[in-house]
Amino acid sequence: MVDLVSQYEKIKPEIDKKLSEIMSSASFINGPEVKEFQTELENYLDVKHVIPCANGTDALQIALMALGLQPGDEVITSDFTFAATVEVIKLLKLTPVLVDVERDTFNISIDAIKKAITPKTKAIIPVHLFGQCSNMDDIMAIAKQHQLYVVEDTAQAIGAKFISKDGWTKSAGCIGDIGTTSFFPSKNLGCFGDGGAIFTNNDELATTLRSIVNHGMGKRYYYDRVGVNSRLDSMQAAILRIKLRQLNSYIENRQKAAKYYSDFFSQIEGVEVPTISDFSTHVFHQYTLKIKGINQFEAQEFMKEKGVPMMIYYPMPLHTQKAYDADKYNHSDFPITNELCECVVSLPMHTELDEEQLAYITSSLKAYLTK
Repeated sequence: MVDLVSQYEKIKPEIDKKLSEIMSSASFINGPEVKEFQTELENYLDVKHVIPCANGTDALQIALMALGLQPGDEVITSDFTFAATVEVIKLLKLTPVLVDVERDTFNISIDAIKKAITPKTKAIIPVHLFGQCSNMDDIMAIAKQHQLYVVEDTAQAIGAKFISKDGWTKSAGCIGDIGTTSFFPSKNLGCFGDGGAIFTNNDELATTLRSIVNHGMGKRYYYDRVGVNSRLDSMQAAILRIKLRQLNSYIENRQKAAKYYSDFFSQIEGVEVPTISDFSTHVFHQYTLKIKGINQFEAQEFMKEKGVPMMIYYPMPLHTQKAYDADKYNHSDFPITNELCECVVSLPMHTELDEEQLAYITSSLKAYLTK
């Protein structure tokens, strides 16, 4: 699904040199590379504060911790996403409220958010799924009307831009109260292990977030709050600094590959290619097709035999998962998510795809669909 070896080969001299320097200096934790990466990512995103942390799941948890929510407070989020988004809500003894998504973009449904709000609702977590932004104009309007926090899950959409109907453009993750992201190796901006970051334009929240990631400390050995140990190490920061300089070209390569896929599959009956909304650019962390009447697992096995990985993101809605209170949900309230889980497949998507590979991938899937 991603070719990290070929990507590494292109930046190997820079990476190897920088890692050797860190080994020689032994500045492994909170070293200069972390601080430099923080500044450079702030500049790239045009956000006041970036707080690096250990991974994207921690980033979500720390963001919610910083808001001072209380057990039982409700947090609305998408049913069609990776489990980490709802996992952290449960870990903090908050109440996840899962809602359906939009069929065209896979992102959280605005109408479903409105219907889910109760007096206990305190926050919304829109997930910018597969690489494009949720409708942040409408989400922020709802949040303002009901005095709710907005925490953007940007794990799959770093580098995407939201284009407001009011004329402004901002980076994904930098519109709500807090944004979070993951630097898992397969992400558009990925390190060589685990890593994450939190974004905010709010000075007070930034101070709280920085304290929480470091055991709740303000001044060293003075604990202002309960925190966690969640730090981005210097080696990962150094790798991310090098790859951040390449991020725009990485995105362009993914967009070119996505165009090839879409040009090909838009000609095949029963296949729906990804929709790019008017209010967001798309950085294509995943390239996901909707295919009517398909047996996804049979298709996946067919492609595997052809030497092509193909993933199903996601095979089961979160509202059906035992860990997330499946019994309290009405299955019929999630018609779009239920449909998507039965028809989506994701094709290889990375920066190193060339035309020969793309031709083989597309012809292989076409062979299955037309057999």
